[in-house]
Amino acid sequence: MTSLPGTTQKKLGLVIDLDVCVGCQACATSCKEWNTQGVSAPLSDAKPRSAEPMGTWLNRIHGYEVHDEGREDARIVHFPRSCLHCETPACVTVCPTGASYKRAEDGIVLVNPETCIGCKLCSWACPYGAREYDAPTGVMKKCTLCVDRIYNENFVEEDRVPACVKACPTGARSFGDLGDANSAVSQLVRERGGYDLMPDMGYKPTNKYLPPRARRDTAVVEALPKSDGSAMEKLFAWADKLMSAPKASARANESDLSDRLEG
Repeated sequence: MTSLPGTTQKKLGLVIDLDVCVGCQACATSCKEWNTQGVSAPLSDAKPRSAEPMGTWLNRIHGYEVHDEGREDARIVHFPRSCLHCETPACVTVCPTGASYKRAEDGIVLVNPETCIGCKLCSWACPYGAREYDAPTGVMKKCTLCVDRIYNENFVEEDRVPACVKACPTGARSFGDLGDANSAVSQLVRERGGYDLMPDMGYKPTNKYLPPRARRDTAVVEALPKSDGSAMEKLFAWADKLMSAPKASARANESDLSDRLEG
């Protein structure tokens, strides 16, 4: 049984805002790209262009249809999932070789590929499904919080964040020290009521989720007023016709050229 550190100096982790995540997969693809060239080992793929592709992904995004209380219509909530870097991770304590371990200096949970035997005990123990077995290498893989990025002094400060955070176009992902009550991520969790995933399991995940905000009622759009025949309205109509003419001419020329080529 692998032991856990008594305390950690930091609790580095992610805060994910479910209200603004659009499910674009940018976090997943950037994670795949960065970690495929990472220090552990490439994230392999099998038959990537076949009908049944197989591959190792450290970050996945799920979509769920959600019905808000008091509303009949539903909406889709996108839910990113990766390792939560728990305070008391079961994946570490079940590892027979000590390959899975939790760092005392920052709380990041990692896998040593040199001592991992691919027994999959960690994947069975993890209730969040965060472990991936990489068949070609026979090693278990997981999110590392891009540990080779966040401490890389060759990067400018703003780039020393996980690849998924850097790539998110909506700012749905934030990175920082959740062990520091005054950090930006800790303040964000307090302000938005951030929560643990499956807290009843007792693993105390470091990563937090921010709940979707309540939706506002759709505003009623009033019909545009009818034309009053004013001089200003005629001016706008003339300008619209003038600007639309070149577009119509271009479409006609394209159609004529197409007919000639087919002929």
